Amino acid sequence: MDSGLLPKGTKRCAMGKFYFRLTVVGAVLLWGVYAWVLIYWKGLNQTNMDDYYGFALWIWADLAVIAVGGGAFFTGLLKYIFNVKELKNIINFAVIIGFVCYSSALMILAIDVGQPLRFWFIYWHANIHSMLTEVAFCLTAYFMVLTIEFIPNILENRQAAKISFFSHLSHNMHGVMAVFAATGAFLSFFHQGSLGGVTGVMFGRPFAVREGLLIWPWTFFLYTWSAAAFGPCFTLLVTNITEAITHKKLISDQTVHLLAKISGWMIVCYMVAKIIDTIYWATVTAPGLGFEFSRFYSNNSFYGYWILIAEVVFCGVVPGLLLIYKPTRENPAMRLTALILGVIGICLNRWAMVLQTMAAPVMSFDTWALYVPSWQEVATTILPVAYGIILISVAYRYLPVFPQEIKLNDG
Repeated sequence: MDSGLLPKGTKRCAMGKFYFRLTVVGAVLLWGVYAWVLIYWKGLNQTNMDDYYGFALWIWADLAVIAVGGGAFFTGLLKYIFNVKELKNIINFAVIIGFVCYSSALMILAIDVGQPLRFWFIYWHANIHSMLTEVAFCLTAYFMVLTIEFIPNILENRQAAKISFFSHLSHNMHGVMAVFAATGAFLSFFHQGSLGGVTGVMFGRPFAVREGLLIWPWTFFLYTWSAAAFGPCFTLLVTNITEAITHKKLISDQTVHLLAKISGWMIVCYMVAKIIDTIYWATVTAPGLGFEFSRFYSNNSFYGYWILIAEVVFCGVVPGLLLIYKPTRENPAMRLTALILGVIGICLNRWAMVLQTMAAPVMSFDTWALYVPSWQEVATTILPVAYGIILISVAYRYLPVFPQEIKLNDG
């Protein structure tokens, strides 16, 4: 029934089958919406946050999706500014994934605010001394940029493209997309960095505090670098999942190998900087504040050395090496392993910098403050995942997201 809306020359599953699958995901989405309504109706007492955990599961999820959404700004930078033409085959999908991630981040913040009627306060009564103000402005502005980058793909829908105005608008927007890509990269650099800067300047939290350059702690630069390094991993991982579900080849191996290689070298360079930063913090910064390094990984039931080893070695160094080494990069199973490890690694980093920072003792006589999220927090954290699945599924079905799809599946 919807064959007239499908991209020309492509094949999709039956409409009934497609919407039945979305119904299942929609049920999860409604569970999240129900939890959201409860939080808005009854307040933040629906959560397990307290005086220790003003930043909790939502903020971790927010930072994590912003980090993995970094594939959009970095791929756009490579394609439009550095003229890496091969990435034209994945840029549409990278933008859609970025759109999902950043709209999810704004959704999570809307839940976390607690008083939705005052959302405009951050814009009208901006605290110019807070890095989070800069994050809010840049995050909102970059979401607008992603929306603009997404619009041409929507206008290229089979039926919309028949309208000459939409067709010309789409063509003209493609012609100036380099301007938006540059703007997006500029905005992303600052909001990614400032998210790291928030933890880096928290001198009352010895686990997170870092030395730095002038007013910027090293975490400012590490957050931006890590998003550019691991963001493409998430883009490639979601592409891989989409290909597995659709049983189609959507992007050529040449494009995948190139982006994986770039991501691999970015990860390796980032891990060198990350390891140097960690060693300096452990041997100079923390002792200078009166804390032994071991104190941040002992005397508690969860945050042991394992999380540091997992983040730095198994989910940092290992995926980086797998992606820069050609035989493993071009092996589908090894590449997929590297992508999964990379995504886990960046999420672990954000987990540690949010939740472990809150849990770690602040005073020398203090104890660990561990936290378990409420079901409402879990449901609203899963909500963006269900929303992302639905949006990506609808975009794949009705929009010409993958320019190579017909060519790669003709044979």
